Amino acid sequence: MSQKKSSSSLFSLKVVAINLAAGGSAGFTEICIMHPLDVVKTRFQIQTTGKPGDPNYYTSVYDCMRKMARNEGVLSLYKGVLPPVLVETPKRAVKTFFLAGLGSGTTEAILVNPFEVVKVAQQANRSQHKVSPSTWAVARQIVKNEGFGFRGLNKGVTATIGRNGVFNMIYFGFFHTVNSKITQPENKWRQNFQKFFIGLVAGVIGCLVNIPFDVAKSRIQGPQPVPGEIKYRGTFASIGLVYREEGFRALYKGLVPKVLRLGPGAGIMMIVYENVHGYLTKRFPDN
Repeated sequence: MSQKKSSSSLFSLKVVAINLAAGGSAGFTEICIMHPLDVVKTRFQIQTTGKPGDPNYYTSVYDCMRKMARNEGVLSLYKGVLPPVLVETPKRAVKTFFLAGLGSGTTEAILVNPFEVVKVAQQANRSQHKVSPSTWAVARQIVKNEGFGFRGLNKGVTATIGRNGVFNMIYFGFFHTVNSKITQPENKWRQNFQKFFIGLVAGVIGCLVNIPFDVAKSRIQGPQPVPGEIKYRGTFASIGLVYREEGFRALYKGLVPKVLRLGPGAGIMMIVYENVHGYLTKRFPDN
């Protein structure tokens, strides 16, 4: 009996380890490839005023990347990359193992929100990348000035819950439903392409539905229009404020870079996860 329990425990630990490694690899790979688009998305979402000709006003994804590279240095496109690397890798690993959906999105949002606050602060900083404060310096400054609460390191947590919960529910629900209903090709390359395409479509749909929460999150976590005055507070209050002042289209600011990142990014993650998981399962068989 004890031998059976021991074998079962070892099997469970192996399954967990393989899923952690596969999910972690998928999250890390996606971040390294797609992070510049996340920076661009944040810049668009916190942009409220300006006009063409203004060096801090962006008209397209290319325009934003060009101006950032010219004014802040090429590495500025990777501003705020450390917080997601620190938290997204284990987050993806955990999320791919447990039941995906609204519950997992809510749980992960609470976990990652402080890292998101630091990331957005770094991405909103327009100084040259080489003189921009480090991740740790930004985190210390936020805690020192605003504390750990809902106006400090945990501000925007409800918007993060809305964004992540809705995306996970749609992404995982769509992917696994479609992937289980269609015939799997025998050719490995076609299998990867099929998974990439399903993941891409799932990611795009998730982006289209959850972006108002993302805009609210960026407004709450980013720099306020008037220093010292808090304009954007609650999630739905911020969504309503953006709608009243800037119109419905403003709730979809940053949609293009978001889709360009999370559409292909979702496909990349699923391919990396499936291949790493398959490799490790074969490399470490049960017997």
